[in-house]
Amino acid sequence: MPESAGQCTAPMNNQLLIQYFHWYYNEDQLLWEKVKNDAGWLSELGITLLWLPPTYKGREGANCIGYEPYDLFDIGEFDQKGSVATRYGDRSQYEAAVAALRSHGVGTVADVVFNHKAGGDELERVTVRRVDPNNREAFISEDFEIDAWTKFTFPGRKGKHSAFIWDFHCFSGVDWAEDLQESAIFSIQNQYGEGWEPVPSTENGNYDFLMFDDIDFRNNNVREELKHWGSWYLESFKPAGFRLDAVKHINTGFVNEWVDHINAVSEEPLFIVAENWSVESLQALEDYLDATGSRFQLFDSMLHHNLYQASIQGEAYDLSQILNNTLVSTRPERAVTFVDNHDTQPLQSLESYVDFWFRPLAYALILLREQGIPCLFFPDLYGAIYQDAGAEGEEHEIMLAKVEELPVLAKVRAQLAYGMQRDYFDFPSCIGWTREGDAEKPQSGFAVIMSNGTEGFKDMEMGAAFAGKTMVDVLGKREGEVIVNEEGWGSFHCAAGSVSVWVLKDASL
Repeated sequence: MPESAGQCTAPMNNQLLIQYFHWYYNEDQLLWEKVKNDAGWLSELGITLLWLPPTYKGREGANCIGYEPYDLFDIGEFDQKGSVATRYGDRSQYEAAVAALRSHGVGTVADVVFNHKAGGDELERVTVRRVDPNNREAFISEDFEIDAWTKFTFPGRKGKHSAFIWDFHCFSGVDWAEDLQESAIFSIQNQYGEGWEPVPSTENGNYDFLMFDDIDFRNNNVREELKHWGSWYLESFKPAGFRLDAVKHINTGFVNEWVDHINAVSEEPLFIVAENWSVESLQALEDYLDATGSRFQLFDSMLHHNLYQASIQGEAYDLSQILNNTLVSTRPERAVTFVDNHDTQPLQSLESYVDFWFRPLAYALILLREQGIPCLFFPDLYGAIYQDAGAEGEEHEIMLAKVEELPVLAKVRAQLAYGMQRDYFDFPSCIGWTREGDAEKPQSGFAVIMSNGTEGFKDMEMGAAFAGKTMVDVLGKREGEVIVNEEGWGSFHCAAGSVSVWVLKDASL
């Protein structure tokens, strides 16, 4: 008998997100041009939303990945920081990319980096105290003054879109004293308090400060300016949603305020997802959802951790437990599932890249199940080659292979992943599940079986509608056919260390 069964749901089209970049994007085409050119193909795969990198000017201009934001209003429009265009193109190219996606029914998810600013235009004399980096609640000096790059005047923009000038009153801390030529954590002593704001993360005592000029959300002028930016961006570029970066370092009250504002001014429902990174505590993710009133989705970093562990432990990992202690198992309606992202790819700060042999299995787990909204990762669709220094300082060349099964798995999700789900997570090295399909989605339904050990097989129920029908492995891993018996059951197989997806023989993708 199946371990569990899901409820039937209305046959709405499945959502599918892709992170359409990685940290080292270095292809010949500018990213905005690539988006425009591939919009049709991405739609054919069943992708409904593209999460794009930060679109605004960073402190290093055209060389900036995007997570060191300088001017949120400069979408490759003004000559600032040594360039007009960003790393990914200029404003007109971005607008053309968005228009191409929209013409194919695909929306954009804009990356929002509110935690900090970088690349200030002018120095200010600021009163600070040094902070213990391992216990941010502990000051290790008395008040003293430093020269800090805390004034942002945006001379190239000349007040267009916004006349707001950022100064030290807008920040709670910095990590560089220009006059001392010293890197440290300096808490700015301002009218809003001598210490940090309350934030979700208690790492290092209080993890409000992350990097650069830390934005102080106790300043009402700051909050209003960021809400103004959200309204302007929404009106200018019509994104389908937003991805909120590094929220565990940001005052939760402000996040709620901003999300409520942007939803109120939007003419359409928005898809909003936040990154609250935790691979040690599911409770931290659940507490954050509670603190935000489940206003938006969260990336399921706990599931990523399970996928990573399964990939490096091989057959020693108990696949029947792979969904345990994950957001998708406890709050499936709020979970955005993923295999990897720009922080976990090789040579990055949270490196924990799921091993290549397991990536098809991992994608089957996030794409073909009823629970969660899955997010693909750019290198898994296109591949990637890049170089960078590792932690030991030596240069490495990294080659990330495409997951060849991914286009088919994405199409299976879009066209066939409907109907009741029956789970067979009943053996440590071999698990499976079935979807019985929906009458309003022709040829829908399938059986998935995977093994992290030897060849696997399971008897699984497809449902009475499949009685007498013939099924084949759409991934081509197994030859032969399965004929479902008159009770709606079939015997399904997969190769060792592999995954098979059995669909109706006459299903067309």
